[in-house]
Formats: sequence, C-alpha cells, structure tokens
Amino acid sequence: MMKKHFEHTEELLAALTTELKSLKLWQIQQPSAAELASSAPFCCDTLAFEQWLQFIFIPRITQLINQQQALPAKIALRPMAEESFKHLSAKAKPLLDIIQNIDQTLTAQGDYSE
Repeated sequence: MMKKHFEHTEELLAALTTELKSLKLWQIQQPSAAELASSAPFCCDTLAFEQWLQFIFIPRITQLINQQQALPAKIALRPMAEESFKHLSAKAKPLLDIIQNIDQTLTAQGDYSE
C-alpha cells in the first residue's frame, strides 16, 4: 500500500512543481538560510507560500519518500493556498486542485497506517 501511496504523492509533487512554474511562481534563487529557518508556520514571516512549497514542502516530502519514511498524515495546505493565491483568481484553480489532492492523499494514508 505504501509504495503505491509514495508513487501517487510523487506524481502530485511533480504536478505541483509544473503548475507553480507555469504560473511563474517558481524561483531560481534559493532563499537565505535564515529565511528557511523560520519557526513560524509555513515560514510565513520570511517566505511567500509558493517559496515554502518549493524550498521546504516539496524537498521534505521527496526526502521522506526516498527514505521510505512515513509521510505527514494530517495536512491542510488548501486554506493557506487559497489565501496566498487569491491574487491569481481563476488562474489559481488548477494549483488549488493539486494542493487539495495532496491534502486528501496524505490525510487518507494516515487513516490506514494506524
């Protein structure tokens, strides 16, 4: 069950990356170590939400998959994404759908790992 779950999660992360790039929300420049070290949720005091997704969330989940470790089981990125991407209006829908899918996939796997 876990292998299939990892593969599905990897597909969602790839879709998330593609969508962030297509919306021009992907950054070449890496944030500073200080910006990445924020203890605030989503590093909201130092990073934009798309930076948090790119530099913290995607690499962290990818690392857990590569190490075959348990993925976070209770996750709700969609509300933060809705707030963060309001300025994109209708263009944000595919991105929000992918994020919703990530929330549901990770939360569902938590339900059968208990």
